[in-house]
Amino acid sequence: MKQRLAILGSTGSIGVQTLDIARENPERFEVRILTAHRNWEQLARQAREFDADTVVIADKQHYRSLCDALEDTDTKVYAGEEAVAQVAAGGDSDVVVNALVGYAGLAPTVAAIEARKKLALANKESLVVGGACVMPLARERRAPVIPIDSEHSAIFQCLLGERAPVRRLIITCSGGAFRDIPREELAHVTVEQALRHPQWHMGAKITIDSSTLVNKGFEVIEAHWLFGTPADRISVVMHPQSIVHSMVEFEDGAIKAQLGSPDMRMPISFALMYPDRAKRSGERFSFVEHPQLSFAEVDGEKYPALGIAYECLRRGGTAACTMNGANEVAVAAFLDRKCAWLDIVRTIEHALQHASFVARPSLDDYAAADAEARRLAAEFLRTKGQNFNPKP
Repeated sequence: MKQRLAILGSTGSIGVQTLDIARENPERFEVRILTAHRNWEQLARQAREFDADTVVIADKQHYRSLCDALEDTDTKVYAGEEAVAQVAAGGDSDVVVNALVGYAGLAPTVAAIEARKKLALANKESLVVGGACVMPLARERRAPVIPIDSEHSAIFQCLLGERAPVRRLIITCSGGAFRDIPREELAHVTVEQALRHPQWHMGAKITIDSSTLVNKGFEVIEAHWLFGTPADRISVVMHPQSIVHSMVEFEDGAIKAQLGSPDMRMPISFALMYPDRAKRSGERFSFVEHPQLSFAEVDGEKYPALGIAYECLRRGGTAACTMNGANEVAVAAFLDRKCAWLDIVRTIEHALQHASFVARPSLDDYAAADAEARRLAAEFLRTKGQNFNPKP
């Protein structure tokens, strides 16, 4: 029986690669629901190719254009972020792939879990911001949450079949675009430089997060919620080749690793097909062509965001939500060339210093903390002479 897919964020990097998997396996998958933020033209093309039942454009100003593009089809068209969460919970899908970017992914994650859907999760902010609510809800609803991030997929695979206690999770880190640039040169790096990730082809926001290591800090928080591992048992090591995706160390000292070429289609297909694996054609990994795999400690002074994320995890409450909201505003400003790269972490630090804190937040508290973080971040950037207004 085919799995019916709802792909949230289908025009982004993860969404497009998810559709590649569906295209390669028409006997296993039926694409029913597609959503995008504002790329209505690509969304319309995808809906036609896969004969989608429903599409949602989150940015309402593109609703009429999308309707016109699909007027000769039977595809139902909706608009707005609320509609994205509604279709995530709708009855016409078995699996929800959450490939949305940022805080906007939290509400659809909760909606899918409430509806007891299998959730293939690429939106790390769902757990960074709301892990304390999301994972207990998933256990209560018995809704499986399968990670798509390559690092968390690797850990998930290493833990399969294991009953022994875990001593340590070891998350690998490529170092992003600036791993070979001296710390003193970071004050003048450009958007173009930051978007040149040495291994992975990803969307702009996550590529910038990789350059600051905010992304790696968020992966530490995500790993805590996914696998129930405390912060002091989660390590990050620099691994420039991006071949070892992550590792698990057990109490007897044994370490299991999951290796492979840097190709997101592998963790995506694993999340969709688990407990099966895809039969994918193409070149096989060659150890002979990769004779050296190197590892090093992360430079905490060059990448302070990683330490900030660890502190947010230890503090709990709304701290990580504040970090995420401020980061989203600062990254948008940097991509718009309205602040410097170093201002991203400075903005995060400012928001964390001035934001209110709720130790045991509800989903409403997260929404308030996110709004406050964005306001504080925008104010900080304006004090630095930047004319930047965050998107609501």
